[in-house]
Parts: sequence; structure tokens; C-alpha cells
Amino acid sequence: MLDNLKKILNEDQDPKAIEKITTKLENLLMSNEEVGYIAVQKKPAVTIFPDSIVVTNKRIILCKPKNLGLSMEFVDYDWDDIAASFVKEGILGADFTFTTKSDLTHTIDYLPKNQARKLYTFAKEQLDSLKQNKTTQFIVEEQKTIEEPAEIQPEEVATFETEEIETEEITHFASIIPTPNHIIHDTEVEAPISEEKGLASLSNEELFAKLQNYKKLLDNGLILQGEYDRLKSEILKFL
Repeated sequence: MLDNLKKILNEDQDPKAIEKITTKLENLLMSNEEVGYIAVQKKPAVTIFPDSIVVTNKRIILCKPKNLGLSMEFVDYDWDDIAASFVKEGILGADFTFTTKSDLTHTIDYLPKNQARKLYTFAKEQLDSLKQNKTTQFIVEEQKTIEEPAEIQPEEVATFETEEIETEEITHFASIIPTPNHIIHDTEVEAPISEEKGLASLSNEELFAKLQNYKKLLDNGLILQGEYDRLKSEILKFL
């Protein structure tokens, strides 16, 4: 792990303190978890067992020695739980503070200024990345919601009750079939043989009336000119 933290050791870090912390962290790191930075307290007086803070790509870990350095207390917070981080620089060092979404506040004081700034930069990058991922995920979910067709509810089929109507039995069809007044009863347009027999028995007045009747049929478009000429010639034979 020390090979991955060479850039940390170049910034007035105590190699022994970093080695102690990293040795204890080896069994605490999760899969795909990488240490991003480690900052160690440096108080004005000699501090044999300084507190330290470790930031990874998944969480913030507070490391506090206990029992004269024989044990270590670890308190961690996922980046999802972090609301904000702050750095306050003073004459003797800097304070790194972070707040959680449950309104808890933690401060590590007497950190070297360079280390405090590194912590703040790393924390800001993680929080910005987390925020961006949530925004992207929200946009993708919204797009899926829009693209997915809405569930079509089956239309309610209206049902109508039908009432049976009693009908009377009709025996006289002639009473319900209307007879148009404009129907012309024409029995004269027959085959030539039967027509000649009928014309021969008619008087001149009847033949003349029949001819007038054919002329009306022609004028009304009910027969063609050729048919009228044929009928006219048949009548003229008997006049």
C-alpha cells in the first residue's frame, strides 16, 4: 500500500505514522476501495499518538489511537452520508471539518495546512462526483419513464339492456305495402305478337290514347326513342 502513497509521504508526512495507519487499514478496506489521502495531526507539543483522517473513494475514516497506541478506534462515514466539508487555517495549522446529513460535525485540528488542503480537495471531488452520478441516474430514469409506453387501460364496454317489443302478426300484406301514385301500369309493352292481337281489338280513339301515352313515356325518359318509334309504327298500322 505504501507504493501507492508515495505522493503523500512527500508532503512533510511522518513515514512511521503513515506505515502504522496503512498497516491497520489493510484489513479494513473493502473490495475496490482505494486510499486517496491520509492526514496526520501535528500539534505544537510533541504528540506521541496523533489522530489521523483517511479518505478513500468510498468513505472518510477517522483513526484515533487508544490504550497508549496499542489499539486504534476507527469511525467511518460513507460519502453518501457527507453533507459538506470545510477547512479553517490558523497560525499553528488548519482544521478540517465535515458534517453529515444527520447534523453530526467532526473536526480534526492541528493538521498541516498542505494536508488539510489536500483533504478538502479530495473530499470536494468525491462529493461532486457523487452528485453528478445521482443527476445522471435521475436523467436516465426520467428518459426511461418517457420512452416506456403508458399502460393502455381497456376501454369500458357500455352495455345496454334491450327491451323486447311485442309485435303483432300481420296477415294482410297489402295494408302495409304503399302503392306509389306515380306507378304507371303499362301492359302494352309486350312481345310483338301479343301486342298486335291487342291493338287489333282497339278503336281509333283508344289507339290514339295509347300513342299519347307512349309519347309521355318518351318525354319522361322512361323509354328510349327507338322503343317509341317501334310502338308508334305498330299503332299506326291499325289507324
